Amino acid sequence: MTIQNENVQEELKQEEIQAEVVNEEAEQEEQNAPQEDPLALAQVRIAELEAYIAEADKREQDIQLRAQAEIQNIRRRTEQDVEKAHKFALEKFSKELLNVVDNLERGLDALDKAVTDETTQALVDGVEMTHKEFINTLAKFGVVAIGEVGEAFNPELHEAISMQPAEGVESNHISTVLQKGYTLHGRVIRPAMVMVAN
Repeated sequence: MTIQNENVQEELKQEEIQAEVVNEEAEQEEQNAPQEDPLALAQVRIAELEAYIAEADKREQDIQLRAQAEIQNIRRRTEQDVEKAHKFALEKFSKELLNVVDNLERGLDALDKAVTDETTQALVDGVEMTHKEFINTLAKFGVVAIGEVGEAFNPELHEAISMQPAEGVESNHISTVLQKGYTLHGRVIRPAMVMVAN
């Protein structure tokens, strides 16, 4: 058994020697390997930082462009809102005046039927002039009458009360205007009440 022990011990010694040789070779390879240059490492780091800064600048420019676009959109919407407020500020007032126009027109119709002498005719002429001036004043502020006999029926502008056959009027056109409609700068403030030919 001592021979075997000696053999085992010798094998262990040889293995230790081989391990030492391998370790020495590894150390030599590490020493022979080019050591990393601190300047090269710094240059790589600088390149990384420059790329990061360029990306950050790009993001910042994108954010600035978006903010400027949003500011322009807000400015445009505000201008539109102000313009609409100016255009349609008189809407309620105009609606109330339409009753006055209707009453003037009814009065003119009644006077036309009752004209008997020059005094009455002078009264009719005066009311007609007042009516005409009133309509012109409304038009100056964007209030325009809609709904004429013979005009094509448009459900956005006209309110059909009924449909009936009418001579001399095309199908789906206005045959009778019961009450004129009005728009304020193109927006309907009162639809015309009409009868439509079928």
